[in-house]
Amino acid sequence: MKYMKKTAVTIFAGVLIYILYAFITGAFIFQFIAPSSEGQQKITQDKTQSDDRVFHIEDRYEAGLARINLIENAQEKIELSYYTVHPGLSRDILFSSIIEAADRGVNVRILLDGMFHGMKGKAKSAAYAFTHHPNIELKYYEPFDPVRPWTWNNRLHDKILIADEQIALIGGRNIGDKYFGREGYIGASNDRDLGIINMCSCSESTVTEISSYYQYVWDHGFSQYAFPELSENKEETAIEKLDELRTLHEFHLKAYKGAFNNEFDWLEQSIKVDNISFIHNPVVRMNKEPWVWKEIASLIENAEESILIQSPYIIPTEDMLQYLNHSQVHPSKISILTNSLAATPNLLAYSGYRESRNKIGASEAKLYEYQGPDESLHAKTVIIDEKISVVGSFNLDPRSTFLSTEVMVAVESEELAGMLMKEIDKDIKYKSLLVDEEGEYLESTFSEKADVSRIKSTAAWLLSLLTRHFTYLL
Repeated sequence: MKYMKKTAVTIFAGVLIYILYAFITGAFIFQFIAPSSEGQQKITQDKTQSDDRVFHIEDRYEAGLARINLIENAQEKIELSYYTVHPGLSRDILFSSIIEAADRGVNVRILLDGMFHGMKGKAKSAAYAFTHHPNIELKYYEPFDPVRPWTWNNRLHDKILIADEQIALIGGRNIGDKYFGREGYIGASNDRDLGIINMCSCSESTVTEISSYYQYVWDHGFSQYAFPELSENKEETAIEKLDELRTLHEFHLKAYKGAFNNEFDWLEQSIKVDNISFIHNPVVRMNKEPWVWKEIASLIENAEESILIQSPYIIPTEDMLQYLNHSQVHPSKISILTNSLAATPNLLAYSGYRESRNKIGASEAKLYEYQGPDESLHAKTVIIDEKISVVGSFNLDPRSTFLSTEVMVAVESEELAGMLMKEIDKDIKYKSLLVDEEGEYLESTFSEKADVSRIKSTAAWLLSLLTRHFTYLL
């Protein structure tokens, strides 16, 4: 009995020591480490003049159809990079479509975040199937490492699909039904994609730059094959899953005819633009030099007339704001659209925003909150002077600024900016409310304040008591 008690005390002490170790090295030290990009190659941050054309996708269902279309029409190569894959019909269609493409000879590379990839549980058999297929490669970026907690915050947040180096799709959507559900889908996440068409099939294209960045991250030491080898049992599971996915694809073709073999004319839907810039964060651990935020901050500083920001999370910390010259930015130029407490699906992020909400509302900036409550905003867009549009995966928060990989495309085009502003203005007018200097909503003819349960509001308040000390991780 005495021996068992001593063992229990030892184990308990060991667990406490590990928790302390993980907290210090995985969270606490991040507030003291200066941002770095040392040792990494900056692929491109400069404007690119080319013949590229651009189209945008707002509708959730159409965004899903676009991905199916690009996969089923690819001839040589498909490259995908996503933060997470959620269970559901969208995942099943994506997986079975990937197998169909690989079976007809297309080389497919899939890069997912190493902790939040969503390929666990029942989805693990699909990971085995991808690994076993000769035309598919699957890698995880920075897999979970219990010995080095400082790697836990180095997350892959990119959302990229590249087909044959001819079309690149960039935005904020992960893979899941809530991102592609039809009108009326409860819990839907509304986002935005930009498609870029390589018109010249040359190295000057932004599509080529995005593909080069993908290759860089793919080859990086942080990216590891999900399963370098498969055991005999896993190979059997992989073969069974491959057969299942092939059968599933045949079922999808019959059950969801409208989702396949669509004749999208992406060229017809696209517009000519003046310039395109591809922007990304450095690929380093710990705090990153904020390349994406620096570029956005520079655009904001040089705005002459207006700044329109749409982001699901707004957490402007002092560490972020030091990169912005406040004397060059008058708040009256700024309009912001973000999620209300009723709409947000991310209470942790909202708890960080809660601390800044009243300050923003009290400034001359116009702060609008999307009311939901059955849908939320997930699009990340900045529009400068109704001319420059920046779209991609970057949230206006410290995590996107300093911790995660992020990709954005900045497009100079009054036509594109006008189209995006029209979409954002609809959300502002019909689904959002303006926050006043006291943090209250102003009345609107077209939108009403959404109800928030006491449990949700209390949880947000309690979380804010904790997260106000760790906003640099949100």
